[in-house]
Amino acid sequence: MRTLTAAGLCLLCLPLAAQAQSEVTNQRLFDITPFLPEHYDRRVARFEQEPVVTGRVVFLGDSITESGKWTELLADSTVVNRGISGDVTFGVLDRLDDVIRRQPARLFVMIGINDVGKDIPDEVIADNHRKIIEQVQAGSPDTEIYVQSLLPVNPAYPGFPQHYDKENHVARVNKLLRAVTAAAGCRFVNLFPLFLNAQERLDERYTYDGLHLNDVGYQVWIDYLRQTGYL
Repeated sequence: MRTLTAAGLCLLCLPLAAQAQSEVTNQRLFDITPFLPEHYDRRVARFEQEPVVTGRVVFLGDSITESGKWTELLADSTVVNRGISGDVTFGVLDRLDDVIRRQPARLFVMIGINDVGKDIPDEVIADNHRKIIEQVQAGSPDTEIYVQSLLPVNPAYPGFPQHYDKENHVARVNKLLRAVTAAAGCRFVNLFPLFLNAQERLDERYTYDGLHLNDVGYQVWIDYLRQTGYL
């Protein structure tokens, strides 16, 4: 009899976990709405008005992506920012067609910390990443997909209490994302350790509110992507 590896067993469990919670209750037990739904709608409407140009580099995610000055950081005016503050993995899935029709050369995904803030199960977050990857691979097969880890947070700041003190969930999601990307044949980019301080929190040098990055933090991010040859 064939045996499953731990990673393989984990991947089999991801869709089952998401399915099981809906079968038992016939409804979701968690909130999948982005934190800023009106902002989400405005951004999506704006994206739909932009001309479709293929073959670009696309950054996809939540506020950490939206706040990135990608054109300046990369010295490339063609970079596409598809970040929406407050977004969750379900929101990304709902707007993924906008990304696919642009047929990106490279797609950098970072999404999930708001899911953690809403107590969406770790397995569901990872399974939504699997769906994102599969949909992009099906609709834009030449796109190189880079799934980036969730970043650490720092509860010493008061701004985002729903996101703090959930280090175990962040670590668990990152572990699951590594398995998901390995199974899908795309790259997992582990940014998490780059931003840690001695207390295993988001380093004060790289943040202004314990959740989001400052300019120095974004430069660390881009420098790493360049050093690894991902950019």
